[in-house]
Amino acid sequence: MANKEIEIQVEIEKINPLIAFLEKEGEFLYEDHQLDEYYTPAHRNFADLDPINEWLRLRDSNGKFSITYKNWHRDENKKAYHCDEFESGLESFEQVEKILNILDFKTVVGVEKNRSAYKYLDYEIAIDKVKNLGTFVEVEFKGENNKDHNEIVQDMIKFLKSLELGKLKRNSVGYAYKLLYPDRTEYLEDEL
Repeated sequence: MANKEIEIQVEIEKINPLIAFLEKEGEFLYEDHQLDEYYTPAHRNFADLDPINEWLRLRDSNGKFSITYKNWHRDENKKAYHCDEFESGLESFEQVEKILNILDFKTVVGVEKNRSAYKYLDYEIAIDKVKNLGTFVEVEFKGENNKDHNEIVQDMIKFLKSLELGKLKRNSVGYAYKLLYPDRTEYLEDEL
C-alpha cells in the first residue's frame, strides 16, 4: 500500500448522474457499512490544531478491522492537498480499543457511513452516505504517481465537473472534523 494518499472529498448536489455513469463505465468494487472511531493521545491532543492535521482511526468495515494514522499536508491557506497514510489490518477491534484506552488515548468522535466504491481509470470513487452529514463522494487517485499532486487534484475536479452533477463543494477537513465542529466552515472550500 502506498503511504501517500491523494484524494478529494466533495459534497455533490446531484448524485444520480454519477451513480449512472459509474454503473455503466466503472467497475463495482464493494459496498460496506463502516464504523470509524477517531482517537487522540492525551499527551498531544490532535484537536489542539485547527484544522486538525493528524488522525488515528480504528475502523470496522463489515467485520474487517483496521487501524490508520493520517497526517495531512496543507497549503498556506490551510487547505489539505495530500496526506501520509499508514494502515494495517487488525484481528480484534475491541482489544485494540482497550490497548488505546490503557495508553491514555481518548475517543474524539465516531463516524458511521455506508460506502459504495467503484474503479474508473486511475480513480477509486466512493459514494458515502454519512450519518448526520449527508452524501459525499471521495475520489482517490490510484494510478502511477508521476504527476504533481495539484495536477492530479485538478484532473479529479475536471472529471467530476464533466458529469454535470450540479453544485460541487469540496470538504478539505473530513467527516470527523465536520461532525466535531458542525458550525465551522472556514476551512471548507468554496464551490468548485
